[in-house]
Amino acid sequence: MNTVVGYYLMPHPPIVIPEIGKSLETKINGTKQACELIADEIKEKNVETIVVITPHGPVFSDAIAISDAKSIKGDLSQFGAKSISFEQSIDQELVEVILNDSKIRGIQTIGVNDHVLKQFNTDFNLDHGSTVPLYFINEKYKNFKLVHITYGFLSETELYEFGMVIQDAIKRLGRKSVIIASGDLSHRLLEEGGAYSYSPSGKEFDQTITKHLQEGDVEAIFDMNANMIEAAGECGLRSIYIMLGTMAGKSITGDLLSYEGTFGVGYAVMRFNRGDIDIDYLNRIKEQKKEQFRDKLEHSDEYVKLARESLHYFYKHKQLMEVPNDLKEELVNNKNGVFVSLKKAGQLRGCIGTILPTMNNVAEEIIRNAVEAAVKDPRFNQVEEYELLDLDVSVDVIMAPVPASRDELNPKQYGVIVSHEGNGGVLLPDLEGVNSVEQQLEIVCQKAGIDKDSNYNIEKFEVVRHIEGEL
Repeated sequence: MNTVVGYYLMPHPPIVIPEIGKSLETKINGTKQACELIADEIKEKNVETIVVITPHGPVFSDAIAISDAKSIKGDLSQFGAKSISFEQSIDQELVEVILNDSKIRGIQTIGVNDHVLKQFNTDFNLDHGSTVPLYFINEKYKNFKLVHITYGFLSETELYEFGMVIQDAIKRLGRKSVIIASGDLSHRLLEEGGAYSYSPSGKEFDQTITKHLQEGDVEAIFDMNANMIEAAGECGLRSIYIMLGTMAGKSITGDLLSYEGTFGVGYAVMRFNRGDIDIDYLNRIKEQKKEQFRDKLEHSDEYVKLARESLHYFYKHKQLMEVPNDLKEELVNNKNGVFVSLKKAGQLRGCIGTILPTMNNVAEEIIRNAVEAAVKDPRFNQVEEYELLDLDVSVDVIMAPVPASRDELNPKQYGVIVSHEGNGGVLLPDLEGVNSVEQQLEIVCQKAGIDKDSNYNIEKFEVVRHIEGEL
């Protein structure tokens, strides 16, 4: 029997709390009232355990973090309300089952506590993605244990399957539980006066996701346009993926209790209802992802197709492939440096390359660097074979670097090379979040271990970027 008695989406704006908002919370009163309604419902249900899925705890690129200690503390001092503090007991039995079952299912998770997080120079405490929802709940009801989960940058399908693991663990232990997906929608709703840059995709994303959630159209949620999602600047979608997995196996519908975007961030408060119709969404999502992958390949050029082919060949045969005989002349006749970048769920998963050519031709550079990006980037664990379908591949062909001054740089058009006293660093052009020459130089100097104020040498270069799915 399913013992989950409630599923909710809650935003986490600290300003909604009166001690922090100092009357500004009245401008999002709908959000406040909807959160209070959820707290009342949880109190009426007399739940044993609340599972909170947050974006703002310790986030890992390759694992989901689950707080694993007797208790966890937190407060809102960073928002000027130190008097609002929490100490929640953790449902360690449920956490243990979730961690073990995730391992069996091949989903990367990590149990975190004070000792573990010290290794990552991170504190073990409740983040505001948890404390804001818990503020409303604790005002009405306190007799529960917590499961505190921070999503990782795994694939959409893996996050959904992790939700299924939570569902099975709760059912096995018979816990009377509530699931809360904590997350804000777009942060880019205001053209002027917002804390974040505006994007027309923000409103489109918020309208699309709330519509699909109300209709219970799970497949449509997993088929949303990736460019729209990225441009919207949201933080709640991965929490939603996991929550949807906790409702797996049945039809669902959603009640939109409140939606406000007054401050330029979309705050949606929703309640979800699990229906009676049996639906195997997991297999539908997997088939949908395979179709998306096939479509992406059909709309890719030879450069990224070769990188993709190199990856699959290596994982099958454990060696580098030979250069195919039917490639374009430019791939076999030209010699350039090449960078191959791998992204998963919009986050970098590996990137390896050379500024100057080191192989006989561009094709050989692509074949080698695609594999090295997957297995030799020291910043990441090696890519596993099961991840290949979830990767987005891009190939940057590097033009010859030339000496440059700061005035000749443009982070959108040119990559940059810096060198000084034996140290050097490289940064590719047109990277998300790098919008000025100052940012570009600061980042590349930091990578190189060079003082940004020293008299270092600068070179610039152009690239021809080939992106999977973009002909």
